[in-house]
Amino acid sequence: MGNKAGGKGKKDPTILTDEDIKTLKLNTQYTEEEIQAWHSGFLKDCPSGKLDKKQFLNVYKKFYPEGKADKYCNFVFKAFDTDNNNWIDFTEFLLAVGVSQHGNLEDKLKMAFDIYDQNKDGQINRKDMIKIIEAMYDLANEEDRSGDKSPDKRVDLILQRLSKDKSDVVLRNEFVQGCLRDEFLRKILAPNTALLPGGQISNTTTTTNASLNTTTSFNETGAAV
Repeated sequence: MGNKAGGKGKKDPTILTDEDIKTLKLNTQYTEEEIQAWHSGFLKDCPSGKLDKKQFLNVYKKFYPEGKADKYCNFVFKAFDTDNNNWIDFTEFLLAVGVSQHGNLEDKLKMAFDIYDQNKDGQINRKDMIKIIEAMYDLANEEDRSGDKSPDKRVDLILQRLSKDKSDVVLRNEFVQGCLRDEFLRKILAPNTALLPGGQISNTTTTTNASLNTTTSFNETGAAV
């Protein structure tokens, strides 16, 4: 999701430095004016300049009131917290949102893989995939998990269609290429990247209204998978 410079090395995470702006302009399509507007909105929601896991979960619960967001939220939070210090700063936030808003289908699928690849080793094994499906079922409040809908059976099907050597491990390139060519897999693993007629990618436009930046965009970014 791009290389982050500056960011959490700063003493005051509420300050947007020239280096932060340079990094965000290089890795997103936002202008400096837009970055400043996003930053103002981020600070309204997170005055400390830090978005912790509890706040992040509260955001998800607003959009999935009928489901259990805890497990899935952990996947997404860990992917966004690129330096693993248990909070998300503005640069990490906007790099992720930038992919959600402006990334092409391949970029969005790479983000989906990065969310699922929790130990960052470039692969997802069968055990990890089952945890992912269970978390997605919880989020959607899916009660029927029997027969072909069981996480085990669903993962078996996914691995059959994704893994080139039919192993219990899926590599990043296999995941991306498999989802690119297989709409069924996209609907399961990255539903918000479904293609519309004409090759456009389904993705709700994120508001840049300062007071709604964080909650609205995190719903769209996390739901991209």
